[in-house]
Amino acid sequence: MLTTETRLRLENICSRIQNHEEVSFEEITFAQKWADHNRVAARLLSQARRVAAQGKPERGSLDEFLNDLDLGDPDPSNHLIGPVDPVDLGLWFTRNQKEDWRQHD
Repeated sequence: MLTTETRLRLENICSRIQNHEEVSFEEITFAQKWADHNRVAARLLSQARRVAAQGKPERGSLDEFLNDLDLGDPDPSNHLIGPVDPVDLGLWFTRNQKEDWRQHD
């Protein structure tokens, strides 16, 4: 659970990330360490990165709804573009059968 002081510090860092303002390495490290161990911190950081990369979506739009759900990778360069080959997708699942991909944390 985040303390009020930690949450406010994370919100300040995330606000500066969204606005493309300077954030020190120590602050990024602080935010990422919390994001690695706390879902609220991870959501704050992910949404800040998404807004920084894509801009603020129009109010009431589908993009705003999806951003609020915090789905997917905030970095557009990691997104798949175009059709995905079903054979490649099947191979990915067969290669990764050692790990149970359905398991949730």
